[in-house]
Amino acid sequence: MINWRGTVYSLHPLFILMLGMAALTGYILELLTLFSIVLIHELGHVVAARMFGWSITEVKLLPFGGVAETEDGSLAPAWQEWIVAMAGPLQNGIMIAAALFFQHAGWWNDTWTEDFIRANAFIGLFNLLPILPLDGGRMLQAACSFWLSYHRTLLLGAWISLGCSVLMAIFSIYPLLMGERMNLNVFALSLFLLWSNWIEQRNLPYRFVRFLMHRPVRLRQWERRVSLGRPIVTQSGRPLSMVVRLFRRDSYHFIYVMGESGRIQRVIPEQQLIDAFFDDPTPGDANIGRN
Repeated sequence: MINWRGTVYSLHPLFILMLGMAALTGYILELLTLFSIVLIHELGHVVAARMFGWSITEVKLLPFGGVAETEDGSLAPAWQEWIVAMAGPLQNGIMIAAALFFQHAGWWNDTWTEDFIRANAFIGLFNLLPILPLDGGRMLQAACSFWLSYHRTLLLGAWISLGCSVLMAIFSIYPLLMGERMNLNVFALSLFLLWSNWIEQRNLPYRFVRFLMHRPVRLRQWERRVSLGRPIVTQSGRPLSMVVRLFRRDSYHFIYVMGESGRIQRVIPEQQLIDAFFDDPTPGDANIGRN
């Protein structure tokens, strides 16, 4: 574990296990190369995040990439998160181009270049799969934020990730049906991703509440830009918990409350609705009609 410029860099236990196995089987050089590729991949995320002023608290390195912990992901605009997520696979593309240049210059032999390119291609393409916490899953979730509410993007990202993790597990087991050896590495990765997304799916309510708690930070940004509000029309008496789930990540909202006659009774700013949601002793039962 290393603390550098306020960011803690650590190895996931799965990576430590692979290092031990590599030392026993004589593949330590290959794994050190993989470690270097993963580190450069993850540093791409860190550099891009810091360009936008994000704070990265921890970077945990795994055999297929890494996970960068930040409190700014849901606070920042979706386009920033998309760029930060893409910065990792971009490093793999740059390393592949560099390897081809070194091979052409005669500095690297063909075997080393092919192995280096293969490792980069695997890590880069694997991370583009639409599975959280991989880069592709984060990019998909950020892209969906332009059209869907934040709560729905969380649900969609979790269920797509779970489904793709199951498909990956089936893909790794399929060779057994053909009388061949199964891909244990892919199977282990699919189980890890399946478990991670199962935990993530259970933690969705907490992530959404954190999103609501951090909305005032975005509000101050919108006020400085004089941004237009996005209207939400709802019936009087509708639970607050259902209304706040309609909030979009990159929009500030005004809630238009309609009465039984179909006329607008009240116009409530987003922050007032969030305050009422948290101030009510039973937020799940609070409704528009009482606030």
